[in-house]
Amino acid sequence: MVHEKYEKLSSILHDMKKVVVAFSGGVDSTFLLKAAVDTLGKENVLAVTADSETYPSSELQEAKRLAKLIDVNHQVIETSELAIPGYTENDKNRCYFCKNSLFEHLIPIMEEKGYENVIYGVIADDLSEHRPGMQAAKEKGVRGPLQEANLFKEEIRALSRQSELPTWDKPSFACLSSRIAYGETITQAKLTKVDQSEAYLKSLGIRQVRVRTHEEIARIEVEPQDMSVILENHDTITKKLQDFGYKYITLDLSGYKSGSMNKVLS
Repeated sequence: MVHEKYEKLSSILHDMKKVVVAFSGGVDSTFLLKAAVDTLGKENVLAVTADSETYPSSELQEAKRLAKLIDVNHQVIETSELAIPGYTENDKNRCYFCKNSLFEHLIPIMEEKGYENVIYGVIADDLSEHRPGMQAAKEKGVRGPLQEANLFKEEIRALSRQSELPTWDKPSFACLSSRIAYGETITQAKLTKVDQSEAYLKSLGIRQVRVRTHEEIARIEVEPQDMSVILENHDTITKKLQDFGYKYITLDLSGYKSGSMNKVLS
């Protein structure tokens, strides 16, 4: 079944001829980029990474490394989500503003350089989640071949492993703004303390972590097997995160869950 989906993906990409890939270096966009290069040839694919306040520098370096590994032309552009009207207010449509701005940057690159489509790494799982960025893609004519081929995250990981992509078991990642509770204004200071806090927790050997921000409260999400690491180091973690700007440090006993901030929307 998964190989039939990959054949469908290849057929979709083949019909697109020349593509610009919105490339973050995550599991999905990396696999999409590799599939595009394998199907169309590197001369017909351009990876574009948007460097902004919500994108950690470590991820940018990873994206550069992966583009080099895949052997594809790679362009890094500077963007600013904090400058987008409506974004910092952080309502439930925040991701619409972000994706709309991203595509407004990518479409002129596509047109100027003679490509025919802009594509991004939306997947089948996203159809059941709150993803307002999909509306922006629809309005701009940007396509999601992975979703069109009905590929789910676990299938993408399996195919990535077969393709020897190092991202096959990479933890899921979302922009830093997704850590800040809806309705709470997004600022550079808040994004920085989230980034610093998560980087510190990862340095303790925790692979999958979110530091959800509720004003002065840090709500740490990790997978159940890593909760002991938090508890064993609770004193130093508390001091470190307080140094970064939080006043109260908590551990969410429900564990890590992608999109957990969206619970308030249901």
